[in-house]
Amino acid sequence: MLPSADIIFHYFPDLTEKQKTQFTKLFPLYQEWNDKINVVSRKDIDNLYVNHVLHSLGIAKVNTFKPGASVLDVGTGGGFPGIPLAILFPETQFHLVDSIGKKITVVNAVAEGLGLKNVKAEQVRAEQIKGEYDFIVSRAVTRLKEFYGWINKKVKKQSVHDLYNGILYLKGGDLEEELGELHRPYQLFDLPDYFKEEFFETKKVVYVPL
Repeated sequence: MLPSADIIFHYFPDLTEKQKTQFTKLFPLYQEWNDKINVVSRKDIDNLYVNHVLHSLGIAKVNTFKPGASVLDVGTGGGFPGIPLAILFPETQFHLVDSIGKKITVVNAVAEGLGLKNVKAEQVRAEQIKGEYDFIVSRAVTRLKEFYGWINKKVKKQSVHDLYNGILYLKGGDLEEELGELHRPYQLFDLPDYFKEEFFETKKVVYVPL
């Protein structure tokens, strides 16, 4: 039996039919591409909806991106968290970047397969990106101090969301030491407050206003 997107519909009950169709298409698209280019670990592909899609959407429980906003996803890998967020916020522009070209090939194919018009994917290193964004999202690509060094000049000065512009970072485990070396104000959101699955037990969204 194919993994079902029902868990996404459970936690996000207000999806349109188009969004439901797009979320349902994610598994067959990633399964097909993962056989050619490994972007999700082989043993993890059956857990795509919980470990990757729902995990990515943890950011949406913390902040609702507004129409016209721009979001940069650094080290997107196969498109997480950017692709699930782009489905959920079709009026927001998402720029997904990774230094590995093969991964961007998959992101482009998935975005095209879903008909996403609000995704731009590019093979580029974070430090080389020009432009400014409302938020910068990522899923544990490196320690936060290093990540901050890459992107702290790429955030728009004017905020239009409930949260001030900044970083929304998905990370798990004990973060005390890592956040201590950042020397910046931050706020932690525990994903078990939103999702009951065991996978989220130590998972958090780290918000760093910039």
